[in-house]
Amino acid sequence: MTERPRIPLSRRRVLRAAVELVDRDGPGSLTMRRLAQEVGAEAMSLYHHVANKEAVFDGIVEVILEEVMAAVEGVEAPPAEQDWQAALRARVLAAREVFLRHRWAPQILESRTTTSPIVIAYYDHVVAVLRAGGFSYDLAHRALHVLGSRALGFTQELFQPDAAQNIDVEAAMEQLADRFPHIVGMLAEAVRHDPDGSLGFCDDQFEFEFALDLILEGLERRRAAGQ
Repeated sequence: MTERPRIPLSRRRVLRAAVELVDRDGPGSLTMRRLAQEVGAEAMSLYHHVANKEAVFDGIVEVILEEVMAAVEGVEAPPAEQDWQAALRARVLAAREVFLRHRWAPQILESRTTTSPIVIAYYDHVVAVLRAGGFSYDLAHRALHVLGSRALGFTQELFQPDAAQNIDVEAAMEQLADRFPHIVGMLAEAVRHDPDGSLGFCDDQFEFEFALDLILEGLERRRAAGQ
C-alpha cells in the first residue's frame, strides 16, 4: 500500500490547525505540543513557522480577521452613498457572524498587545462608509468611539461571561433580590426572554442589533444636523 504524500508544513497550515483546535477545545487547549499533534509533526518543527505560542495567538487573530474582511466584502447592501446605515449595519452583522463561529475570538483579540494591520484596515473601511454617507472626519472619529468593538460584531460586556457559566442563576437572584431589587428584576426578565444568549452575559442577537440600531440612528441625527 502506497503512503499518501505528507503535506508540507507552512505558517498558514499551522495557523488554520490552531484555529480548528481552539474552536474544538477552547483557547486553554492550545500548546505547541497539541498543535504539533494536530498537523502530524514534531513540536520543534513548528518553530520554523511560528516563534512561540503567543505568535500562534497573533496568527490566529489574523486568520479570524481575514475571515471577517472576506465576509464584509461579500455582503449585499446598498451603496453607502445611498444608505450608509444599511451599508454599515450589513457589514457589522457579517463580521458578527464570523465571531459567532469562533466565540473565543473576541477574548483573544482583546488580549493582543499590538493592533493588527487588518483591524486598522477594517476600521478604515468603516470610516470610508461613514464618509460616503456624508460624515465629517470629526463625526466619523466620534462614531468609532461610540461603536467601539461593536463595529467588529461583538461587545465588551460589563460582567465577565466566564464567571457566570456555572452559576445557578435563579438561586443567585433569589439571594440578591433584597439588596439589588432592580438589577435582579431586570436580569430575571432578560433570562426569561433569552435563557441562552450568544456571545456573552447579555450579548444576544436581539440586544446586539437593538444597540447597533440605536447608535446608527443617533449618528444619523447628528450627521443630518451637521454636528
